[in-house]
Amino acid sequence: MSKDEENPSVVKTTNGSEASALTSEIQVTWYGSLLQQASVYGLAAGYCLSASLLSIINKWAVMKFPYPGALTALQYFTSAAGVFLCGYFKLIEHDALDLLTMWRFLPAAIIFYLSLFTNSELLLHANVDTFIVFCSAVPIFVAIGETLFLHQPWPSIRTWLSLDTIVGGNVIYVLTDYQFIVMTYSWALAYLVSMSIDFVYIKHVVMTICLNTWDLVLYNNLETLLLFHLELLIMGELKKNKA
Repeated sequence: MSKDEENPSVVKTTNGSEASALTSEIQVTWYGSLLQQASVYGLAAGYCLSASLLSIINKWAVMKFPYPGALTALQYFTSAAGVFLCGYFKLIEHDALDLLTMWRFLPAAIIFYLSLFTNSELLLHANVDTFIVFCSAVPIFVAIGETLFLHQPWPSIRTWLSLDTIVGGNVIYVLTDYQFIVMTYSWALAYLVSMSIDFVYIKHVVMTICLNTWDLVLYNNLETLLLFHLELLIMGELKKNKA
């Protein structure tokens, strides 16, 4: 007679322990997966909320202060100064400025500058509804750009259906817009193109240049702030301010 047959209670105890351990492992895996999904959806919801509020606040600001270039320059300055101050007081960590990194980051800063410039001009010439419509069309072009230029896999069928639904709604909005103005939609198209390129290129920069989040914020806003003077000359805001 084997030892297991002599001690059936030991076998039952062992099997019970293994089953309990397996159940605990499944619960831990399920809990971790749930937390990960909640984190992703939470970040997405936070992005949607902050982007929506930012659009409304920027629209209000550009109506009260109709100088888009100067307004965005104040935003650049505030963001860069905030990183410098927080770094000085050891609240965050960022690397010291490097001229070579600034040079490598310059194309991304120019594209970022163009995207925010067209953003402000669109808000100045259009209502928030039109802005949101074109903003929501950006992801489908970003998805295509990531696949073609960053060698990312094509989105799933469900993702394509979702993006196509959004674009279809945008087309219907444009076709039924009784306040259709060529100037407004010219800025909208420029915003759509520049923003799509910006998202794809910024992702390329993040993947190729080793910068943490605060370094990215610092270089982005500091270099775009240096380009502010070009907008003053090109758009004539300097003359408007003197007037």
